[in-house]
Amino acid sequence: MSAAVRTFSASQEISFSNEMENLGPDDHKIKASAAAAAGEEAEKDHEEDNAAEEDDFKLQSDHKELDLGPQVSLKEQLEKDKDDDSLRRWKEQLLGSVDMSSVGESKEPEVKILSLSISCPGRPDLVLPYPFISNSKSSSLFTLKEGSRYHLKLCFIVSNNLVSGLKYTNTVWKTGVRVDRTKVMLGTFSPQKEPYTYELEEENTPSGIFVRGSYSARTKIVDDDGKCYLDVSYYFEIQKRWPSS
Repeated sequence: MSAAVRTFSASQEISFSNEMENLGPDDHKIKASAAAAAGEEAEKDHEEDNAAEEDDFKLQSDHKELDLGPQVSLKEQLEKDKDDDSLRRWKEQLLGSVDMSSVGESKEPEVKILSLSISCPGRPDLVLPYPFISNSKSSSLFTLKEGSRYHLKLCFIVSNNLVSGLKYTNTVWKTGVRVDRTKVMLGTFSPQKEPYTYELEEENTPSGIFVRGSYSARTKIVDDDGKCYLDVSYYFEIQKRWPSS
């Protein structure tokens, strides 16, 4: 789960409400200007979110409007022209090693998420319970130590057909303000019995008093047809130390 956050945005949100009562007129003006700037930034984030969703919707709509011809199952594709050596070799290069026992008659691919885990150097992998049960601030799914290095590992199985353009997105909020958004193109995967393991790039949690506390997040995995295989919301924390248990 990408828990990387921008320290500047988080500190802005936390610090505005604490010292307003004992300020002079000039200080109030400064604080009011800062608050207005923060509001503009939040509004800009909201507009960026909407624009990103509109772009995704447009891409999906354009894709659906393309005439790609009749859709057939992967099994039919592999059986076609099987006596033509050149076509067979071309398909093998294109599709890689396909486990025929995982290829069904369905034209639609199926992606089953097996596990999500967080790896930190020097610590055992933190395997997240799936399906998630964290739906309130009092039941955080996990806790990360500030200033620590980590990366996410996804484990999933693909069956029935080829899944193309699999994409991971993760959005993080603190006190209602979006502080991070991550998009990663995972790629195209052929069906097989053995699960795939995909490791995202290593990231660092921020550090400092202003970034500690509870965060909400939403994680999605979709393909280029817009079919969603994972859509979960949860809470996590960043603290000064690792949890004792």
